[in-house]
Order: sequence, then C-alpha cells, then structure tokens
Amino acid sequence: MLNVNLIKIYEQSFRQNRELPALTDYFKKETFSYFEMAREIAKLHLLFQKARIEPGDKIALLGRSNPRWCITYLATMTYGATIVPILQDFNSNDIIHIINHSESRLLFVGDNYWDSIEPEQVEKIEAVFSLTDLHCIYERDGHGLTKFQKEVSKHFRDIHPNGFTAEDIKYPDVPNDTVVLLNYTSGTTGYSKGVMLTVNNLTANVQFAIDVRIFFRGSRVLSFLPLAHAYGCAFDFLSPIAEGTHITLLGKIPAAKILLEAMKEVQPHVICCVPLILEKIYRKQVAPLLEKGAMRWALKIPLLDQAIYSTIRKKLLDAFGGAVGQFIVGGAAISPDTEAFLMKIRFPITVGYGMTETGPLISYTYWTGFKPGSVGQYLKGYLDVKIDSSDPENIAGEIIVKGENVMKGYYKNEQATREVLRGGWLYTGDIGTMDPDGTLYIRGRSKTVILSASGQNIYPEEIEAKLSNLSLVMESLVVEREGKLVALVYPDYETAQTEGVPDEAIPEIMEKNLAELNTLVAPFERVSSIVIYPTEFEKTPKKSIKRYLYQL
Repeated sequence: MLNVNLIKIYEQSFRQNRELPALTDYFKKETFSYFEMAREIAKLHLLFQKARIEPGDKIALLGRSNPRWCITYLATMTYGATIVPILQDFNSNDIIHIINHSESRLLFVGDNYWDSIEPEQVEKIEAVFSLTDLHCIYERDGHGLTKFQKEVSKHFRDIHPNGFTAEDIKYPDVPNDTVVLLNYTSGTTGYSKGVMLTVNNLTANVQFAIDVRIFFRGSRVLSFLPLAHAYGCAFDFLSPIAEGTHITLLGKIPAAKILLEAMKEVQPHVICCVPLILEKIYRKQVAPLLEKGAMRWALKIPLLDQAIYSTIRKKLLDAFGGAVGQFIVGGAAISPDTEAFLMKIRFPITVGYGMTETGPLISYTYWTGFKPGSVGQYLKGYLDVKIDSSDPENIAGEIIVKGENVMKGYYKNEQATREVLRGGWLYTGDIGTMDPDGTLYIRGRSKTVILSASGQNIYPEEIEAKLSNLSLVMESLVVEREGKLVALVYPDYETAQTEGVPDEAIPEIMEKNLAELNTLVAPFERVSSIVIYPTEFEKTPKKSIKRYLYQL
C-alpha cells in the first residue's frame, strides 16, 4: 500500500492551482478554474449529503465528456463514494445492465441518453441529474432533491456565509484500500465486467505520472479519448488534474479536420491517442508523399534524407499545435510501418501498455528511451512483472502482474476474479517477452493464439501487422477455419477511389497481397485465402476489433 493518497493530492492541487484554468468545453467555450471546479465539487457534496449517500454507494455517470462530467467524477471520489462511468458507445441494454448491476443510487447523464431510458428499467436509481447544468431531471419519490438543486446556491451560501475559500477545499480521509471506481470493461471477448479500483490503484497511476513528469503546472492537454475508459481517464484527466494542467475537452474523437483545428488552437503539450489516428495520418498524407519518384530518389542521398525527414517532422508537429513534447499511444497495437517511420524522423512517440484491471498502466518509457516494437518498461517500484515462460527473453508466455496498480477484483463476480487473480498475481491474458531491463513486447492475446498442425504457436496479430502494410488493406483479422488460416480484410476503398482503382480490381490485388504475405511469414503461418469484408470490423470504444464476432 502506498503512503500517498490521491484524494489528498487533489486537495493540495486544487488549492495551489486555484487561479489556473482546469477544465474547458472546446465547443461551448466554457471554462472552470481549479477554484471554480472545487466550488462545484463542494456543492455536489451538499447534494450527496441531502441524498444520504454513504461512503461506498455507487453513482453512475453517462454522457459526453464535459466539465460537469469531470466535476461529478471528482466529487464522487473525493466524497468517498464509488463512481461508475459508463462508456457512451455502449448500447442501451448494456447501459441499463451496468446501472442495475452496479446498484447505482444516483445517475448523472447527458439529456439525450436519459431520453432512451425508462425509469422502471433502473429501479434502484433514486434521482437523475443533467450533465448540462446539474439540475434534477427525474426523482423517484417526492421532490426533495429537485427542490434542493434549484436552491443549491442558497444552501451553499448558508454553509459558507463568508464565502468559499481555498481553506474550505478539504476532503474526508478516504483510505487507500477504498473502492472509488467501478469501471466496466469493453473488451474484445464479448462480455463486460465491473473492475473494482481502489484509491491506491488510481494513486499509483497518477503518482507515477507525477514522478516521470508527463505533465507540469500550466501544461495543456486536449482530451478526445473517452474518459469513461481507463486509459483516457488516467492520462487525459486524473493525472493532469493532479499537476495543475489545463484540460480542454472535445468529448469524443471528432473528424480529422476538427481535431487538427483544435490542436492548433489548444497547442497541447502531451497527446494521448489510439494508434488509429497516427496510422491514418501516415497512410493518407505521409506514405503517398514518400512514394513519389523524386522523393524516393532524394531519400537515397545521405544528409538530404535527414533534411527531408526533419521537414516532415516539423510539419507533423506543427499540425498538432507545435508544442507537443510527447505522443503517448495506447489502447491497441500500432502498425510496425507507422512506428518505424515515426521513429526514423525522431517523432516524439512512445507506446504504453495496460488494462482496465491495472487502472490502467503496466508499462511506459519516455519517448527518447523507447525501444521499437516494445510497449516500454514496466513500472518498477509500483509493479512486479513476470513472463510465464522458461525463457522470458526469447520464448513468449503470459504476462503476469503484481503490485500497487492491480485491481481488487470484479464486482459481484468471484469466479471471474479467481480466474485472473491467482496467488496475488494478475494473469493479463496477454502473451509477450521481456528484456532483462524490464522492457515488454506484446505478441498477442492468449485467447487468440492458434496452435498449428505441427504444434507451433501462431500469433495472428503478428500476421495481421504484416498484412496491414500491403496494398489497399485498411483492416485485417487472421482466424482459423477448418484447420487453415484465413485472413479477413476490409479494403481501403477511399484510397482505391483516389488512385482510380475500380472495386472489381480489388480481389486481384488481394490475391497479390496473399502471395506477398506468404513470403513474409514462417511456413506454418502461411494464410490459405483472403476474404474481403465490405464494411469495417465492429470495434470496442477504444477501437479494438471485437474478434469474438468473427471467430466462426
């Protein structure tokens, strides 16, 4: 157990940074300073008292990430209750299941989401509040909370007759072993589990970010990952807010044009993103430029190639606002060609690794020390990590984790908890290797490993990485069907149209890709055929393909 506590870290941050901007809604241009944020948190604490919320009670949160979403999250945690953030991309049945399964008493929600829920579907919910302005939009019994919220400013003045001051920013002692977050996973295996995360789990993630100075007082972050997901929440929200960072909220991943406009306006210092964003920019803008005849010739000339790479690097950084010190990529594997090029031009990219069950971070290395193909070093001092293998450096095995970040278990699911927490170790389900210095390399998921006829382990993700580099391949999945490897491919129809390639020519191109792919893989990894998919593969909110849907 750590000797620092996240609630106290926030108490200190909100006091010390009270004059700085904390949260901004990019589209509404609404900003809360750290002091204003703390004042709104104090008002919500009064509401919780009126609603007789006790430590450990659950409060559900559903909607677009905006300042009041963040304020509700922080208010719940600093009160000692348990926040239940729900991904807005979940379907209505999953949303209702999570609200009920978590036994949430209050619901804070975007107005449009409440429109699709009937009160009788969520019988334990006592009142519902709007994330637009925090007014009560539904109360099950009576009108006490509705009336209280209408008059909350008066109640607040009664409590603070001389005005709310920095000295009033004081939160109860919430022990480190207290569960303050119930985060429902959105994994690729098809069913959602409630991950119980404690103050200690979240403190470990935030304190590590403080230790390695990912953020600093007055730094800027543009948040567009879903904050209801562990990755976006930890590094677009919880860690920056501990350091006095200004967070501008987009609410979701927007169209590329809007995202780049926001980057230029906000000029973020750190960007947390999923690989898809960088891969699209590389494939659509950079790779075609490098393939032009004159450019290919110029890149073969010593010194000139470095000048060209330096120019491309500057243009990319300028496109992201010009102030970025580091891109932290997570949530899924990045394609090797994109990573290789970005590292060649000294683009400040690093790839981290984690999971909801570790709140989320397991490994990370600052970009200047990042090793290609890896996911950084595990968090020494916070975690112990082992590879379940006789030769961890050369023979892949399951990654197992122990330490401060590891969850308490799955809510109301002892069997699932026992399956992954054994002897104090969290069995991640990820297969990898590890260098002697603690650098991790992910090979694939244990559930996706295919055993060849000759007894060899086949990691479909490695074959997919090679296939996705070939002509007009946007996305791919390698699966086993009738004892053979089959590649499912969603073609890059947009590029095909731009290059004047008709749809009827794509099957022939895929056959050529198949022939080339089979020269790049081991004999036991050869793919028998490519099946073209007309639509993108269905994905989780963090943009991982739901593989279970395609395992026939």
